[in-house]
Amino acid sequence: MRILQIGKNDAGQRLDKFLSKAVKGLPLSMMYKAIRTKKIKVNRARAKENQVLLEGDEIELFIKDEFFDLPARDDGALSAITPKLSILYEDENIMLLNKRPGVLVHEDTAGGENTLILHVKAYLYQKGEYDPDAEQSFAPALCNRIDRNTGGIVIAAKNAEALRVMNEKIKRDEISKYYLCAARGKMPRKADTLLGFLRKDSDKNLVTVSDAPLRGGKNIETRYRVLREKNGNSLLEVLLVTGRTHQIRAHLAHIGHPLLGDGKYGKNRAEKGRGYKYQALYAYKLVFDTVSGDDLLSYLEGKSFEIPLEDVWFLKDFN
Repeated sequence: MRILQIGKNDAGQRLDKFLSKAVKGLPLSMMYKAIRTKKIKVNRARAKENQVLLEGDEIELFIKDEFFDLPARDDGALSAITPKLSILYEDENIMLLNKRPGVLVHEDTAGGENTLILHVKAYLYQKGEYDPDAEQSFAPALCNRIDRNTGGIVIAAKNAEALRVMNEKIKRDEISKYYLCAARGKMPRKADTLLGFLRKDSDKNLVTVSDAPLRGGKNIETRYRVLREKNGNSLLEVLLVTGRTHQIRAHLAHIGHPLLGDGKYGKNRAEKGRGYKYQALYAYKLVFDTVSGDDLLSYLEGKSFEIPLEDVWFLKDFN
């Protein structure tokens, strides 16, 4: 028998979700069967798979030791890394990071270890704020994603409660995300709200935008205002009202104004010679909108965070 004590970063999860992370060697089918047959109990009582765990709960597991015998975690890798992070803001709960174009946020299907989240873990491990051996189910996590070739602000959560609260804020649209981008041509209006429908093809990592409803598509709303015009192109500030995959890139291309440097939704052959290695898109500002309620991150409400404009590489063409 093994006993797992629920700590602060484990609390608030369903029993089955916790066990899938804490006992990785236990197949899901066997886990659910063990819960049903009372081989897994919570506080010595019969448990339910959807039972929400509280700090201090004890889980008794009457299962074979072999399910716990996984290779030891290689924490030496975290100590060997020299973290390369551009930190815009940090407190005891979250970090706001300036992700550079070309950096992966998470490991992709092709593998690779030089990711933003790995550097976050190494940074917190070396500061003594993250100990993998002391955690059963939590690791520092990113709350939002940005494409590899897009730069901008990424939110990292240092603890489980911060992750839960931040994800809820994002889900409830309590955080406004502003982008700077360079679009080909002059926009038809100085400011506008674009409406449409977007359908994603996951196999091709490509989206389609239409003015009319698409089968399997979702509605999109993109607001822009023109900041500057130069050499026949436009510098825009864009507010994502809906946050779909490739929304800004595909929506602007759909109306005939693709981003400079975007080879997927536009043509970037000539722009590559002018230094446009990536699409001209940067998530440069986050605003934590004021809402009612008191939670772990309520101190952020009403605050705004911006990337230094000198870090937005394509602004040089609009000076």
